[in-house]
Amino acid sequence: MRFWDSSALVPLLVTEASSAMMMTAYERDPEIAVWWATEVECISGLTRLEREGSLTGASMAAALRRLDALAGAWREVQPILGIRQTAVRLLRVHPLRAADALQLGAALATAEDHPATLPLVTLDDRLALAAAREGFPVVGLDQS
Repeated sequence: MRFWDSSALVPLLVTEASSAMMMTAYERDPEIAVWWATEVECISGLTRLEREGSLTGASMAAALRRLDALAGAWREVQPILGIRQTAVRLLRVHPLRAADALQLGAALATAEDHPATLPLVTLDDRLALAAAREGFPVVGLDQS
C-alpha cells in the first residue's frame, strides 16, 4: 500500500507529462490510501483544467468516471482529532499549506507513526520535502 496525494492522482485521471510515471507507480502497487478530502482536491484540479480549456466536457466526464473507480477501491483516512493535532505540529515545523499538513497527518496515522513503512506518492515539492523529513519514502517527482 502507498499513500497518494491528489497531485499524483490527477495524472492517473487525465493525460499530463507525469501520467506515465504515475501509472507505473500505480501498477507497481495499486493499493491506495488517501486523506478524506482527496476526492474533493482531485475534482478541484480537474475543474481548474476544464476552466483553463485543457479538458473538454467529454474528457472531464471520462476523468470523473476514472476518479469514481479509484475512489471505490481506495482506503480513505477519516478526519479525526489526532490527525488535526498532528497537522498543527506539521505546520509549525514544515512550510506546508493546511491541506498538505492534513494529508501528511493522515499519512502518519496510516503508517501508525512508522513513516518508513509507507511510501508516499506526490508530485508536490513542499509535501515531498516534508514527507521525506518525517521519514517517508517518497515516490514521485524524479522516481516511481
